[in-house]
Amino acid sequence: MAFAQFERPKPPKPMSDINITPLVDVMLVLVVILIMTAPLLASSLKLALPQTNAATPETPPGQTQTPPLMLSLDAQGVLYLNQKIIEDGALAVQLTQAAQEDPETELRLRADAAVPYGRVVVVLGLAQKAGLSRIGFVTEPAQSPSKGAGSKIH
Repeated sequence: MAFAQFERPKPPKPMSDINITPLVDVMLVLVVILIMTAPLLASSLKLALPQTNAATPETPPGQTQTPPLMLSLDAQGVLYLNQKIIEDGALAVQLTQAAQEDPETELRLRADAAVPYGRVVVVLGLAQKAGLSRIGFVTEPAQSPSKGAGSKIH
């Protein structure tokens, strides 16, 4: 009786290259998610800004200036300087320091529509006393006339 030996097939050589296709797919998905969420993170403080038909100001071409200070005032009267809570006394110090570094620094005030006018005036007084004269009010575009027809100033 003769027994035949069968030759075993050679196992495939180990693959030494890394397949980066799944890595690229994951990275592209993360980039798309980042692109979509970045505008939402610009201002995490939710305010009901007043509405107006005023045009948005533009910086003249060729003019370089320091980035504006973003001052927010929520409905409870709490101040936020560049998205961080700040007290009135510390705000005065920060604004004075900014005015000393560059007197042309712009202060952009985002005040909730429910904030009493007196509180806004106090904040404006702090900015003026600190030496800042370029103060802008951030608003939202007005709704169509059919929605806001009942709100006219006399």
